[in-house]
Amino acid sequence: MERPVQGGEQKRPSGKLPDRYYVTLALRIAADFGVSIAVPAVAATFLGTWLDKRFGTDPLFLIVCLAAAFTLTALWLYKKAKKYAVMYNKEV
Repeated sequence: MERPVQGGEQKRPSGKLPDRYYVTLALRIAADFGVSIAVPAVAATFLGTWLDKRFGTDPLFLIVCLAAAFTLTALWLYKKAKKYAVMYNKEV
């Protein structure tokens, strides 16, 4: 006779982690990716606008900063996605 599962966690076959682990992992990924996209874009916008006003080159620095932020963000997200893929495929 099997004992009941406590704490709202479901039993997983073949040593898989409980569903709660995957839900918290999904929330962590969503928050991490959201911040990783928003912060560089906002920082690049402010920096590019400030540099353009300072040197009188209206859209030049804004475009350069946004392009740099886009490239760095893409590389950053790729690394994070690989890390989270390992965590998702983890078994007990």
